Amino acid sequence: MGEAPPTSTHWLNRNIAAIATTSFFSDLSHETATAILPVFLASIGAAPSALGIIEGVADAISSFAKMGAGYWSDRLGIRKPIAVIGYLFTALGQASFGFATHWTHVLAGRTAGWFGRGIRGPVRDAIASESTEPQHYGKVFGFDRTLDTLGAILGPSTALALVAWTSYRNIFFLTFIPGLLAVLTVGFLVKAKKLPPNPTLSFRQSLRNLPPDFRFFLVGVGIFGAGDFAHTLLILRASQMLTPAHGPATAAKLAISLYLIHNIIYAAASYPVGYLADRFGKRRFLAAGYFISGLMCAGFLFPISHYYYLGILFALAGLFIAIEDALERAIAAELLPAEVRASGYGVLATINGVGDFVSSVVVGLLWAHVSTGAGFLYSGILSIIGAFMIARVRKSN
Repeated sequence: MGEAPPTSTHWLNRNIAAIATTSFFSDLSHETATAILPVFLASIGAAPSALGIIEGVADAISSFAKMGAGYWSDRLGIRKPIAVIGYLFTALGQASFGFATHWTHVLAGRTAGWFGRGIRGPVRDAIASESTEPQHYGKVFGFDRTLDTLGAILGPSTALALVAWTSYRNIFFLTFIPGLLAVLTVGFLVKAKKLPPNPTLSFRQSLRNLPPDFRFFLVGVGIFGAGDFAHTLLILRASQMLTPAHGPATAAKLAISLYLIHNIIYAAASYPVGYLADRFGKRRFLAAGYFISGLMCAGFLFPISHYYYLGILFALAGLFIAIEDALERAIAAELLPAEVRASGYGVLATINGVGDFVSSVVVGLLWAHVSTGAGFLYSGILSIIGAFMIARVRKSN
């Protein structure tokens, strides 16, 4: 477990390729399960509210597990064993849905799986940043997002193909295959540096040791995140806007096709964004990404229901998500010293998780009780403020 990571000067070394491949297999596994989860819950008699409870509890567990895992990784000086355990928990948690006879069984499996997802994230990102040079961070995390998103695109397609010839339960069991491949890839192909343990490091001290520049960066990320709602709401809004002209059934199909455009742009843009950011400035590109989010929100303030107009807005959404996911982690790698890198990634992930919760709740309430425009206006304003904050981030050393 204490192997030295690759020292090749080329950014796409064995470690980076293995980490990205792990992300692909893991996302293929859980997106396949997620695609059929709502209909499976209905088939065992669960109320629609059960899915919300399951996802809410699992996301909360995942968010706070990230912070704890990052701290313990820095305290113990280990990365890879935590990542292996995390990916194994995720694979087993999803496969366990096949045994469920009540929605609470799914809740238990999803919680276990998302706990694994939480503990693996910060250490995986720390390993990736410790396997290459700072001038390649954008490309590294962009490449990882590309393969991760390919898994997210193939997962629902795989579920759709499997539904035609086998049961929901068997599909859940089959998700263990790519889940296990993720475990084996990280276990046998990834080499992680074993850092000196720091047994006297307290959780509070690990937070105090985060550099001031990184804390300022977190403020910008947090402000933006408080308005960065789940993009499934875009599907709902597009469906509403298209229904008067096309009818509800066709509008729903068109809205789903728009979301596919969103995911394709996300996958296609992730690596080029990282490459360009390495050359021309990561903070500048991330600030631009947040600004693009503001433009997308502003676009939804206009009652224009043409499919191609909505396609542009969905493409902008996919582009800024590609920028956000690749460059937040790349900038964090530049700002964090090695001794608190996993802790910093854990805090970053937790802030993003809390932001996702706050944004979805606030936008949902504004949508329901004020207007859809109020929700998009709220998100757009926070996006612009976040862009301004990120543009001011500096690295003192």
